[in-house]
Amino acid sequence: MPRLPRGFAIVIGAQFASALADNALLIVAIALLAQQGWPAWWAPLLKVGFMAAYVVLAPWVGPLADAFAKGRVMAAMNLVKILGLALLALGLHPVAALAVVGLGAAAYAPAKYGLITELAEPEALVKANGWIEISVVSAALLGAVLGGALVSPLWLGSTLADWCDGFDLPADKLTGSLAALLLIYAVSSLLNAGIPDSGQRQRSTAHDPRTLVLEFRAANRTLWRDREGGLSLAATTLFWGVGATLQFAVLRWAGQALSLPLSQAAYLQAAVAVGVIAGAAAAGRWLALHQARHGLWAGVVLGLLMPVVAQVSDVATAAVVLALVGGVGGAMVVPLNALLQYRGAVLLSAGRSIAVQGFNENLSVLGMLAAYAGCEAAGVPIGVTLSGLGMLVATAILALIWVDRRRRS
Repeated sequence: MPRLPRGFAIVIGAQFASALADNALLIVAIALLAQQGWPAWWAPLLKVGFMAAYVVLAPWVGPLADAFAKGRVMAAMNLVKILGLALLALGLHPVAALAVVGLGAAAYAPAKYGLITELAEPEALVKANGWIEISVVSAALLGAVLGGALVSPLWLGSTLADWCDGFDLPADKLTGSLAALLLIYAVSSLLNAGIPDSGQRQRSTAHDPRTLVLEFRAANRTLWRDREGGLSLAATTLFWGVGATLQFAVLRWAGQALSLPLSQAAYLQAAVAVGVIAGAAAAGRWLALHQARHGLWAGVVLGLLMPVVAQVSDVATAAVVLALVGGVGGAMVVPLNALLQYRGAVLLSAGRSIAVQGFNENLSVLGMLAAYAGCEAAGVPIGVTLSGLGMLVATAILALIWVDRRRRS
């Protein structure tokens, strides 16, 4: 079995802590919207605000990650997240505050994934990506649980929440919840500072915005036109757009179909995360880089399972089916993500390829969340939305499989 690089455990720990706070913050921000009286269709706009920087700043975050020690970049970006959290507590609109947090996350991502590409040998890349995805999804799992706990009546009625409410900030009872998340970001920042430096630097020769945008456009075109790079980029772009939409759709569906409050509906997100962990672990163990295409068939199954979710009417069955959805999702994204990173590093550079990946994936997130918010505002039943999303996934992945086979024949 290929060995993981030195210092990899610190990278995993820092990534886990930062992503844990990101996911819990989303639940707390949804509760804050409700506390302030905003309609339910504003909830997906929180993610739109968070992800906007990934798209807008894509030409700059890749060169930034490549120009400095990536662990230091990650530590600094956690401080930006802390700033967004503080602004949220001080009364900035939740969508705007999460946009500030997203600024930090946008530069954190190419540094994190680029560091793995720099540290790990190609034969260890799928395994390393498996562990990264396990940490991401474990953070999503526990972040949903933590977020649910931080908005639960038990926490809001606690002595600590009452004490934090005594600061008389606009966040009211949720001030203590935000303070807990601030501590987690601080821990992640400290861990980031201890990550070994790979020693690799690639400073951009251009500094003016127009040249950087043109360089980024050329890098984007290069990756899309590569046979393996374009295939894996198309698949992961679709996956993350659907995954972000599913995050909100599950909360909404659990409230309508299963009559669960937000603090309990968040736990069903954890069922998806458990499945993704299992699927990611299996893919990291049994699929090599040259077998990455096999992950596409898991994507077809993912799409076909989503209409099944829409028909479920009890919590236990829902947890099982959602875990299956997560399992095939993890088996799909891990090998294709590894292939994309490998081709990106060969064709471009570690940071720039991840920035291109982030731009496309998060543009997909923005588009799908905007469409989902429109469906919610128009009153489309959540079961219809889930089923339609599933059919879109299955059809799109089958089309990718067909195109790939035509190219190789």
